[in-house]
Amino acid sequence: MTTADKLIDEIQQLPEPLQQEVFDFTQFLKERLARAEANNLMQAQQRSMEGVWDNTEDEVWNNVPTR
Repeated sequence: MTTADKLIDEIQQLPEPLQQEVFDFTQFLKERLARAEANNLMQAQQRSMEGVWDNTEDEVWNNVPTR
């Protein structure tokens, strides 16, 4: 029996309000995973672009205000 099968069995034994809580928690976990993946991607992009962004030719842009 897989973990998913075990979870289904356990969840089916819960009353509906608790099943909803389990569902809400799974949505939270999925969102947290998506944020972590997006953050990892941003960090990878930042590392690959540091050589482009950090050079003497465009030092003038370092002091431009951002929103």
